[in-house]
Amino acid sequence: MTAALVRLHKNIREHPMTKPQLSFLQIWNMCFGFLGIQFGFALQNSNVSRIFQTLGANVDDIPILWIAAPVTGLLVQPLVGYYSDRTWNGLGRRRPYFLWGAILSSLALIAMPNSPTLWIAAGMLWIMDASINISMEPFRAFVGDMLPNRQRTLGFAMQSFFIGIGAVVASALPWMMTNWFEVSNVAPAGQVPDSVKFAFYAGAAVFFAAVMWTVISTKEYSPAELEAFEESGNSEHAAAAVEHRRTPAQYVSGALTWGFAALVIAACVWGFALDKQLFILAGGCGVFALLQLGVSNLAKQGKHDAMLYEIVDDLFHMPNTMKQLAVVQFFAWFALFSMWIYTTSAVTETHFGSSDPTTAAYNNGADWVGILFASYNGFAALAAFLIPVLANRFGRRMAHLICMVAGGLGLASFLVIQDPTWLLLSMVGVGIAWASILSVPYAILSGSLPSRKMGVYMGIFNFFIVIPQILAASILGFMVRTFFDGQAIYALLLGGIFMVISGLVTLRVEDNDHA
Repeated sequence: MTAALVRLHKNIREHPMTKPQLSFLQIWNMCFGFLGIQFGFALQNSNVSRIFQTLGANVDDIPILWIAAPVTGLLVQPLVGYYSDRTWNGLGRRRPYFLWGAILSSLALIAMPNSPTLWIAAGMLWIMDASINISMEPFRAFVGDMLPNRQRTLGFAMQSFFIGIGAVVASALPWMMTNWFEVSNVAPAGQVPDSVKFAFYAGAAVFFAAVMWTVISTKEYSPAELEAFEESGNSEHAAAAVEHRRTPAQYVSGALTWGFAALVIAACVWGFALDKQLFILAGGCGVFALLQLGVSNLAKQGKHDAMLYEIVDDLFHMPNTMKQLAVVQFFAWFALFSMWIYTTSAVTETHFGSSDPTTAAYNNGADWVGILFASYNGFAALAAFLIPVLANRFGRRMAHLICMVAGGLGLASFLVIQDPTWLLLSMVGVGIAWASILSVPYAILSGSLPSRKMGVYMGIFNFFIVIPQILAASILGFMVRTFFDGQAIYALLLGGIFMVISGLVTLRVEDNDHA
């Protein structure tokens, strides 16, 4: 094997290699699995709050129950990225994770609506989100692996297209079950309606079938081939090899700083009788402090190849572009999490006049939220083909700003629109923003990453999606009760403001790659 690699590198120097462009059909096949993944996420996003309320959760308790989803992503994605970077077998590099994630996700989707109690449902959300993340995380790295820089905006936009199409159908499935197939959308107190159950069963089948299509219809470059492309200059903006520059003392210092922050936050929550959900923030700071202590110990032992050391050290040495995009992601995903958590409560209460899950008015409103979520994903699918055009015309940063302003105005309009039918217009803007969130930051990021670390850095990048969601889950319930008099509609207004901010800070991101 060593001799073969030597010959390969000699051949690279004599005959530089370039990563070939893929055909439209090839890009279509490699991204098709996202149709199934988004089926799972869309069913989760549009129905889990409904399931929680059905099983007895109060509206202001829903954010803390949702904490499972982002925390699971925070833990799972870097691990999957790390191991997928180091995997190469008969099935490939990323595809083994596509397959096992699809199997586990399908089983979880079947189990979720059959949860007999609230806490079992909360536990199932952990399992379901972990399983979906196993499939989803490598798909981002897959685009970076397979496509040359000039095609990556198209590749991520194609993922956005399938995300939109999958979510359109999945979000509308409970409504379709009721209105097309006459499946009841009302059930006795404490029971999930059959329309929701059958929607989840259908979602499980679609998830598995779509991911299997990508597994069967695509092949991957080997790690040696990817290294060859990178050495040949195909990834001219890829980050240089990371040197371990932080000393054990620096990690100890960081641990002390974050540990102190954890104690201060916990003391404030306890001393000023603040919302107990804010202890989550203290816990997060404390966990990060402990991780740095662990990494310091590994550094002292010279174990620089340990998984924990590499993930944490890569976090501290990530490319500058990635640091800038972290701010963009923070505001965008805080806004999205606000929407996912509170749209059902806002629409059923404000536009349908009921907050009682046992009433027909509430369930009609909840079904309409499914239609709204389906519509914004449908608009996202259409917008996905416009984003490469906008990026070529104005640059990727300005294209993202335009899209995020549209999304911010869409969320803010919930406050002034009275007729729920006209909320479909609001979803046009949200859909445009959603398509851009799922494509432009990743296209910008992938050009700054080395191929051998594409998976782990894509997993670490998920931190900046998850952290704002954890923060939202920690403080939104408190904010809605304290500042908005329990009116969920104002959480959507806050989300709109954050979307606009996300677009504005994109302008300071370094984007050295071609759109």
